[in-house]
Amino acid sequence: MSKAMIDAALKKATDTKACVISEGALECIPKLFREHFESVSVILICDPRTLLAAGEKVEALFKADGVEVSKFILEPSGKTFHADYFYVDQVRDAISVAAKNGVNPVPVSVGSGVINDLTKRAAGELNLAYMSVATAASVDGYSSFGAALRSPEGAKQTYACPAPRVIVADLDVIRTAPEWMAASGFADLMAKVPAGADWILAYELGASIWHESSWHTVQDGLKEAIGDPEGVVAKKTEPLTRFVEGLMLGGFAMQDMQSSRPASGAEHLFSHLLEMRDHTYKGEIVPHGIQVGVFTLFMCRVYEQILAFDYTKLDVEKCLENWLPIEEAENLGLEAFGSTKFPSLGVTSVRAKFVDREVTKARLEDFKARWPQIRARLVEQLIPSEEIKRRLEVVGAPTSPEAIGSTVEATLSDVRKTIFMRDRYMALDFLALTGQLDEFAAKALS
Repeated sequence: MSKAMIDAALKKATDTKACVISEGALECIPKLFREHFESVSVILICDPRTLLAAGEKVEALFKADGVEVSKFILEPSGKTFHADYFYVDQVRDAISVAAKNGVNPVPVSVGSGVINDLTKRAAGELNLAYMSVATAASVDGYSSFGAALRSPEGAKQTYACPAPRVIVADLDVIRTAPEWMAASGFADLMAKVPAGADWILAYELGASIWHESSWHTVQDGLKEAIGDPEGVVAKKTEPLTRFVEGLMLGGFAMQDMQSSRPASGAEHLFSHLLEMRDHTYKGEIVPHGIQVGVFTLFMCRVYEQILAFDYTKLDVEKCLENWLPIEEAENLGLEAFGSTKFPSLGVTSVRAKFVDREVTKARLEDFKARWPQIRARLVEQLIPSEEIKRRLEVVGAPTSPEAIGSTVEATLSDVRKTIFMRDRYMALDFLALTGQLDEFAAKALS
């Protein structure tokens, strides 16, 4: 992986025009601001921690360059907060209040994933381009096209809004972030392994479109980016740079495809379910990437069982006994979330993924005939689960549901709910159809 991959990805990105990842990158901010924005004022969006980590220096750099600076500090008491839509309203209002003569200042997000997503959505609602200053290597969402937020009803969803026009990731700042943040980001990046397998499987089953350039943006340098967890922990320049580049490339692929398909699969949906329940452990919010790491390992173990099964012997007629007419499938979708504040979520997902019995049969027959070739693609994509576990442990990321305050029983209960979370076809959808879902999930957690 190299800067050349970032430059190539930027050419395909719809929103981001510059991305600087280096030691001392903050010093580039005034120049980047002049090159990419037509304004003389900014508003820094941060919290008390990120203000100290980078915000004060960013403010000083802007002021020294003659740029007018205002600030909005989220939860000034230091309270930990989620990416709730409630905060988007606060950020949007702060930007509007800071406007002069009807002209809004350029929003500058100084923080990690939550602050970036809140700023991204608020700027999008105001039709403003913004700059992101990354303070931790904790997520891949800096460069993504949308913002992952919890709606007022409590559902975790991706809201459409443009990615930042400029991204600055200063490795010196990133090195000062708490260690759990790098663990979170590394786990989020590792998730691209089973997420890629989910995409391959869905495409080979005829249940997903393919986007060649986005695939290569995420996957070409992925195994190198996650190949040296020891170097990331030691904060060595080269492995840390490759790691941060990998996170950014995931977001650029999402910009290119205008979908999160290139960077997330079933492993992310387990995390979203926990977040929708306000899940905490020992009184603290469990970071998104930390959650994702647990379910990345789970999905890799599920895939190992898929690879061990000979689908050239699949009993298609028996599988079709698990196919349901649209009305029955919708009832299951309603049952999954009917008691929540977002009862239509499952029904919407069912309608988006539904195909009739004959199409389902044709897909399974084709899959059965081509299984050796499909299996070879999956083998090339995946990393052994024991190695996934080892790398997670090296960076300090949990590897079991219990380690994040959940349980095996809760996870097994959530396995079928993930199917109704999104319109995205995944291995879990396939296994529900083949009748192997409960068995493979239980073994993956044993």
